[in-house]
Amino acid sequence: MFQLANTWPRYRGRTQRILAAYRVFLENPTEGLHPQQVARRTGMSMMTAAALLEGVPDLFVKLPKRDGLTRYRLNSRTTAADPEEIEAFVLRAARREGWVLYAGLAMIMLAVLMVVLLMRAS
Repeated sequence: MFQLANTWPRYRGRTQRILAAYRVFLENPTEGLHPQQVARRTGMSMMTAAALLEGVPDLFVKLPKRDGLTRYRLNSRTTAADPEEIEAFVLRAARREGWVLYAGLAMIMLAVLMVVLLMRAS
């Protein structure tokens, strides 16, 4: 099931929730956490936590088990990095997604303007 709303933007508008989930994993570095555990500790709904953990593979890795419970952990790059580096990465990624969004909107507006000008000229 592919939904564009869950895949992009990954970071824009979600930085505080991503960093809250990251802090929960920092408090429990050795254990894999179920989205419900992350949701309880961060105060977000379970569906939001599950979508967040699934939607940010740059930070969180999925650990499926045979018992049907899917748990998540920090990936190895995230575990080795300093918390300040991860916070800067998340903020930089959110800012980059914002620029891409604004650039896309500007291109659409310019295309519409060109069509209007070409129609007026003919």
